[in-house]
Amino acid sequence: MVCFILIVNNNNYHKTIFLNSNNAISGGIYDKVTSFSDYIRLTKINDQLSSENTLLHNLLSENYKLTADSFFFYEDSLFKQQYVYRSAKIISNSINKQRNYITLNKGRNQGIEPEMGVVANNSVVGIVKSVSDNYSTVLSLLNSRLKISAKIKKNNHHGSLYWDGKDYRKGRLIEIPSHVNINVGDTILTSSYSSVFPEGLLIGTADEILPSTGGNFKEIIILLSNDFNQLSYVDVIGDLLKSERLELEKEVEK
Repeated sequence: MVCFILIVNNNNYHKTIFLNSNNAISGGIYDKVTSFSDYIRLTKINDQLSSENTLLHNLLSENYKLTADSFFFYEDSLFKQQYVYRSAKIISNSINKQRNYITLNKGRNQGIEPEMGVVANNSVVGIVKSVSDNYSTVLSLLNSRLKISAKIKKNNHHGSLYWDGKDYRKGRLIEIPSHVNINVGDTILTSSYSSVFPEGLLIGTADEILPSTGGNFKEIIILLSNDFNQLSYVDVIGDLLKSERLELEKEVEK
C-alpha cells in the first residue's frame, strides 16, 4: 500500500490514471444512486403531474358556458364555469368481466359524487357509481350496463355506445341511421345529449362498419382511445349546472 501511494504521488502519469479511474467509479456509483432516487420519487412526481393536468383542465374554455346574450355586461363575467375537474388515482380495475368496475382513491370528502363523469387523457373512462368518505367506485365503459351518448365528429349524427363484453379495446356504436356516411377511421365523440360528460370528449375511432341487416340503423365497431389495461390516473368531472338541467327536464315530463 505504501509503495502504491509513493508511485501515484511521485509519477504524474500514474496519478492521472488513478484519478481518471476514481472518477469513473465514483461517477458510476452516483449515477446508480441518482437513478434509484428518481425511481423512488416517481409516485410523488406522477401525483404532482396529475394535479397540474387537472388544474389545466379547469382553465379550458370548454368548461365555461356563455351566459350573456349580448356584448354588454356589468360587474359580471361573460362566461360562467360549468365543469370542474378533480384528479384521482385508480387503485383497482378490472377488464375481464361482463360488468367491470374501477375504484378510485377519492370520495365524498374530496368532492366526488355519484353520476360524475370519469375521463383519462381527455377520453371517456366511465361514470361514478357510488362513493364513501374517501373512495369511489366507477361504472367502467367496459360494463355491459353502461351506455354513452355519442356522435360522429364529421357530421354530428348521434347514437349510443356500449360494450358487448368481448374485446376490451372495442365498443359498439348503435342507433346510427343507415343512410349516414361513416368510414373506418372517423372520430367518435361524446354528444351534447349527455348530462354527465361535456360535449366533444374523445371516445374512439370507427374500426369496422357492420353490414346492415335490413333495418333502418347500422352498427359500427369502435376502437376505444383509452387502453383500460394501462390506466393509472383519471379526472372526475363535476357539472355545476347539471341539477338545473335535470330539474327542468323533469318538470317538462310532468
